Amino acid sequence: MALKIGVLISGSGSNLQAIIDEIEAGRLDAEIRVVISSRPDAYGLVRAQEAGIQTVALSKDVYADYETANEAIATELVHAGCEYVVMAGYMRMVTDPILMAFPDRVLNLHPALLPSFKGAHAICDAYEAGVKMTGVTVHFANAEYDKGPIVAQRAVEIAEDDTLDSLEEKIHAVEHQVYPEVLQMIAEGRVTVGDDRKVHIAPRG
Repeated sequence: MALKIGVLISGSGSNLQAIIDEIEAGRLDAEIRVVISSRPDAYGLVRAQEAGIQTVALSKDVYADYETANEAIATELVHAGCEYVVMAGYMRMVTDPILMAFPDRVLNLHPALLPSFKGAHAICDAYEAGVKMTGVTVHFANAEYDKGPIVAQRAVEIAEDDTLDSLEEKIHAVEHQVYPEVLQMIAEGRVTVGDDRKVHIAPRG
C-alpha cells in the first residue's frame, strides 16, 4: 500500500518534482494526495497540476491569522486522506492544528546540518561563516522552529572555489536525493520516534 502524503510548498517546487519523479520511476512507494501552497503564484502548483495532483492555493489574506490558516490546511490534508505531511520549501510555521492532526508525521527539510544554521538563510549563513562542511537535514517538525527529531542528515563539502550559487546547487541536488529516500524508509515502516524522542530506523528486511 502506497504511503499517502500531502506536500506543502511556497515556491518553485523542485523537491516536490524530485518526489514526483521518484514515484513515477517506481523507486518511491508513495502517492501525493494533495499539494498545498502558501502562495497562489508558486510554480510548484504548476508541477503538481501537470502531474495530475490536486492542488490548493492559499492567499496572503488567509495567513493573517496563522491558526486559522493551519486549521484550513489540516482540514484539507485530512480530507485528502494523507498519512504524512511533507514540507518542501514551505516557508510558513506549522502549528498545533497540523501537528496535532499528524503527530510525528510532519516532515521538514532543512538545508544545513541541524542544530547548526537554523532559520531561513541557512545556506548563506554557512557559506559566510566559512565552515568547510554543511549539508541537509530531514526531521520531524514540532512547535519549535527547525527543532524536532532528526530522521536523516547528509553532509555537503564547501569547496575552496564554491560560490554561494554553486553551494546552493550542491545542497539542492542532495535534497532531491535524501528526501525521497527518507519517504521510502517511512513507506517501508522502518522509521519510528521512540520514547527518547529520537528517531530509530530499522534495517531493510
